[in-house]
Amino acid sequence: MKSLFAAALLLPVFAFAQTTPVGLWKTIDDDGKTAKSLVRISEQAGTLVGSIDKLLDPKDPADGKCDKCSDDRKDKPVVGLQIIRGVKADGEGVWGHGEILDPNNGKTYRTRLKPVDGGKKLEVRGYIGAPLFGRTQTWIRVE
Repeated sequence: MKSLFAAALLLPVFAFAQTTPVGLWKTIDDDGKTAKSLVRISEQAGTLVGSIDKLLDPKDPADGKCDKCSDDRKDKPVVGLQIIRGVKADGEGVWGHGEILDPNNGKTYRTRLKPVDGGKKLEVRGYIGAPLFGRTQTWIRVE
């Protein structure tokens, strides 16, 4: 009976954890089919950050560097590169106010993260100016 009670108390914690962007995600290219990388999103000092854990596309060199980056990430290895910075909860299950880096072109964009499908997927929107002007990728939760 005690274990059932304890499990009932933890259920809301696990449900909440699945509706946050924190975790390991498989990124899918804009074509909606090609797995590109694994990105780990974690919390640091009250904001979310995300780093590339592993490259999945065989066309991407494992020892590649962000040679097109223009900030402190210039010439840093892509694996381990922090591509999401400064994201905070916006309310209503959306996180924003941060930026996302596209290591292929070195450009940074404003970002909005929104867990969907019970936290199994993450809509990642990169944009310039207003969210209307951007693109969205859907990432899949790995853990």
